[in-house]
Amino acid sequence: MSDSPVALLRAHARHAPWNARGLASHATALVDAAGMRPTNTSARATPSARAIRFYVANGLLDHPEGKGTAATYHYKHLLQLLAIKIRQREGQTLDVIKQEIAGIHGDQLEKRVAASLAPALGAGLGGTNAPADDASDAAWRRIGVADGIELHVRSDSPAATDGALVALREAVRAALGREDIR
Repeated sequence: MSDSPVALLRAHARHAPWNARGLASHATALVDAAGMRPTNTSARATPSARAIRFYVANGLLDHPEGKGTAATYHYKHLLQLLAIKIRQREGQTLDVIKQEIAGIHGDQLEKRVAASLAPALGAGLGGTNAPADDASDAAWRRIGVADGIELHVRSDSPAATDGALVALREAVRAALGREDIR
């Protein structure tokens, strides 16, 4: 039996602490893998270290431990950043998102983020899901990313849908800096 989306999301806490760039990269990978399509330009933009600092300065993210390049971000920051990017991709403005985040405490934020990212979390991103014992007999979906690069997803995975596979392919292409590959 698979773990709940909240438990799978919590598994990402083991990757903490992050610097601003690492936090942005981790959050982007999760949101992109969930197949959430951006509704506008600001939602399409992947967060950068500069955006992280902007979110902190404007009260959207809690202050990190340390300052400058020594600043470190933890699991709560990941949840906050994921909530920002998810709501942006749903069409909300930063002002509305700031009010929403301020009104959410404790496990509520974690549960909301986990529910939004359930398809990506169920796909075992970050290696949190062990393959089934009979994985060698499972059917696999394959999608080409670039010359010499191919993704393999077990067909019974939530990530095996056409939309999720396209999102995964595009996320890998973006990580390679090769969005122009078709």
